[in-house]
Amino acid sequence: MTTASTPQLDFSNLKPYKARKFIPTGTNFDHLEDVVKLFQQILTYEINTPKDFQLWLENRSELEAAIDQHGAILYIRMTCQTDDKARAEAYKNFIEKIVPAIKPIEDKINRKLLEESKRFSLDQDRYHVYLRGVENDVKLFVQENVELQTKVSLLSQEYQTICAAMTVQFQGEEKTLPQMSKFLLEPDRALREEAWRATSKRRLEDQAKLDDIFDKMVKLRHQTAINAKCANFCEYKFKSMHRFDYTPGDCKTYHQTIEKIVLPIWTKILKRRKEQMKLDTLKPWDSAVDPLGRPPLKPFDQVAQLISGCREIFTHVDPELGQAFQHMMDLGVLDLASRKGKAPGGYQSTLNEARKPFIFMNAVGVHGDVSTLLHEGGHAFHALACAHDPLVDYRHAPMEFCEVASMAMELLGGHYLSAFYNDDEQKRAIQSHLEDIVYILIWVATIDAFQHWIYENPEHTAEQRVRAWLDVRKRFDSDLVSWEGLTQEHSYLWHRQLHIFEVPFYYIEYGIAQLGALGVWFNAKKNWKEGVKKYRDALALGGSKPLPVLFETAGIRFDFSEKTIAPLMEAVEKELSAMYE
Repeated sequence: MTTASTPQLDFSNLKPYKARKFIPTGTNFDHLEDVVKLFQQILTYEINTPKDFQLWLENRSELEAAIDQHGAILYIRMTCQTDDKARAEAYKNFIEKIVPAIKPIEDKINRKLLEESKRFSLDQDRYHVYLRGVENDVKLFVQENVELQTKVSLLSQEYQTICAAMTVQFQGEEKTLPQMSKFLLEPDRALREEAWRATSKRRLEDQAKLDDIFDKMVKLRHQTAINAKCANFCEYKFKSMHRFDYTPGDCKTYHQTIEKIVLPIWTKILKRRKEQMKLDTLKPWDSAVDPLGRPPLKPFDQVAQLISGCREIFTHVDPELGQAFQHMMDLGVLDLASRKGKAPGGYQSTLNEARKPFIFMNAVGVHGDVSTLLHEGGHAFHALACAHDPLVDYRHAPMEFCEVASMAMELLGGHYLSAFYNDDEQKRAIQSHLEDIVYILIWVATIDAFQHWIYENPEHTAEQRVRAWLDVRKRFDSDLVSWEGLTQEHSYLWHRQLHIFEVPFYYIEYGIAQLGALGVWFNAKKNWKEGVKKYRDALALGGSKPLPVLFETAGIRFDFSEKTIAPLMEAVEKELSAMYE
């Protein structure tokens, strides 16, 4: 992989999906007065007839889409190069000045919407989900929380900047931490250990800074919950994330079921790995490498090969998806290569006015990069599938189903990995993916259980937090992996999980969705055309229907109790057993 240069990210060719009717030409969304004036016009708009009401809804949606896209572009630019001061300041200005100014007005607009919906009744089948969300947001809004949430956003930006600046000198070169991850796939155990320790040592250098940031975040989040008359931040977050169809208690049922059913399967996988590697003890640097000592899968050398290979895969899954990805390529809405100064991780962001997706990731030439682009591609196809909806709120499904879109695409795409591999390599990649799914379900339970503890005990100290983390790890980790001599590294392993810092409680979605994705995959294995059609039909609904309906449309069950998890894991074990033979 060659070192990537910073992209210019010219979004000027992204035209609005529909011509603006409300927003004047030349509006500057970095200019506070311009933005506030538009939101005030929405607030004071006179509604006398049902037609007025409908036009008002359309104007509001147009404005929200435009301001959301502006913020998304600033965020994209900042994460693509966190050490660019101009980009950082532009995003900071938006977070500190624009967002806090419009939140109170948005609350008043929401209240107006609820009042007008009583005068001019809306079609309940069409607007039920929307109105339910607005009513919830009105109940939750507190003016004092605007400043607190702004402070959290700025702390989140600080976390990203610290993580993006982490590099190590390795083999005579400066490398980013994502670039270091590929060494964990090398058969040379000494090399893996050296890379793992170098990366962990670098992370620990900023341990105190990250702990300090998180302490501040917890205090601010807890106060936000108290201000909104919630018992704790967990209750607040469930409400703010519109989790109408399941509860914290359901999440704890998921934890228990994973511990009972999935952890034993993972222990079997690790035992097999240990035997294959002929090791007395597995260490953290032994979990990603091929257990038979084969060199790591190397699907591509250049990012252009990653893009063309995934386009081929998407075309095989469904020709229309291949065409959609080609369109994204033509638009230049991809920034995929890892480089110094780039924020960690990967994401898909929808540019809501253009109704186009943008994909961000840190590719370094390993199989995980293929999985990531398939995953984010699933999100992108979801955004494109519901782009037709005039209501911006319905152009984004609940996250539990958004992740079905992405995780199912990883599984569906696995059938066509010949774009990168020969038959043996493809089998190896699929086997590794299924084993990873077993692990992911457990890791989701780990992160979610830890977050429940954090916000159920908001007055905890940093030391108590470490003990709680290690207790959760003991509950969900197999004792086949030894952390002896690595106490500090183990104690702060959670620092790597950006969701804990940036999007608290956004993690159980991955577990719920992974179960749904397995359901989509098993359906497609029985009847590919029908399975993919149901999947795409559900994507096209966006957020216009409740979660259970979205799952039902996709041909799967919205449930994450033992009655759903047990048969799915039995099917996964059967698939793995066939591959082990």
